[in-house]
Amino acid sequence: MQTDHVLRVPLREEATFKKTTIKTITRTNIISGWRNDYINLRIIFSIIKIARECYKDPVDVLSGLKYLIILRKKFVGDFKLRKTVQVDGKYYRYLYGPGWRSNTFKKFMISQLNDFKPVKQDTYRFNNVIMAITKKCSLQCDHCFEWDSLNKKENLSTAKLIEIVQKLQGQGVSEIQFSGGEPMLKVERIIEILNSANKKETTFWIDTSGFKFTEDNARRLKEAGLTGVFVSLDHFDPELHNKFRGFKDAFSWAETAVRNALEQDFVVSLSICITREFATRENLIGYMEMAREMGVAFVQFLEPKAVGHFAGKDVLLHPEHLEIVEEIYTELNFSSKYLSYPIITYHGYYQRRHGCFSGGYKGFYIDTDGDINPCPFCQKKSGNLLDGDLEANLRSLKNAGCIDYTRFS
Repeated sequence: MQTDHVLRVPLREEATFKKTTIKTITRTNIISGWRNDYINLRIIFSIIKIARECYKDPVDVLSGLKYLIILRKKFVGDFKLRKTVQVDGKYYRYLYGPGWRSNTFKKFMISQLNDFKPVKQDTYRFNNVIMAITKKCSLQCDHCFEWDSLNKKENLSTAKLIEIVQKLQGQGVSEIQFSGGEPMLKVERIIEILNSANKKETTFWIDTSGFKFTEDNARRLKEAGLTGVFVSLDHFDPELHNKFRGFKDAFSWAETAVRNALEQDFVVSLSICITREFATRENLIGYMEMAREMGVAFVQFLEPKAVGHFAGKDVLLHPEHLEIVEEIYTELNFSSKYLSYPIITYHGYYQRRHGCFSGGYKGFYIDTDGDINPCPFCQKKSGNLLDGDLEANLRSLKNAGCIDYTRFS
């Protein structure tokens, strides 16, 4: 498998995706060249300032900054990221971190420094929590991790979900993602939750198939304080995506959702489950061409796991597939040939090398019953967020950790 220190840039393959049928009016501003270097320099200076506020000893400041550099290299690889995305006056380089100039950026960086050496300032306990807010969904996706709960009776009222968010914010969470089911089937619920939450302390995202992400709903969610949108899109071929999702209009929904989200200045990421059949250079290049054409900021690469609808099935990627996916990740993220392409986030890349951030370490998953799990793909309950001793449940979760990987280190 390719090492972290070798960046192979082949001749660019011709894209084979079908051109999008809906014209994107607004596109994410992807910055490169001297402007990227300038923004990166300003971000570095702001982080140095934060470190100096945290530590009086200059040795601690320098050691803390070195720790952050090592942490970044563990997360993305030992490469230089040559692009930054600008959305709504903020600058993003990583999908699971707040944008520079956002309300949460400073506290997020302080929290990472706190892992190096404890600080006196207020910190986040968790970087990211995924929270399923409904069992309802109109699709029949091949890889659905909530398959066994889909379209059954709801156990959590809006009031209970608001209570969950309040408890999470009490623990300190940088980012909360609303998932399901299909969360857009409960858009009124989402808006009520957002209106009751402290958006200065936490950024909020939605994971959606695109269903019901209309112009009006996009506008209302923006007004309520939503930051970003993950749109699930698993193929550049509309017919094959529709087949994977179990509905004839799934591709159209996703495409329309991207357009509406971009027009409201959301941070937009496509999210793809890369199956063995899809894991070819031609397919991945074609997908990234489509993502660039759509104008999104990020693309999230996910690997299939044998949970939910995939439970008991032989779906894991083989080494030859992983090698191809990792090559695409490094080439399109870090080569100067691909500066106009969205930034790729690939959890499997760092998980295989350094372990998992979730499992109660820096994040976890709350399912549609309020039960606490390591992540959506590691469904091993550690109590309920609303019942019993929350601190004991979180300790149990952290001690159990991720099912597939060691704890990140």
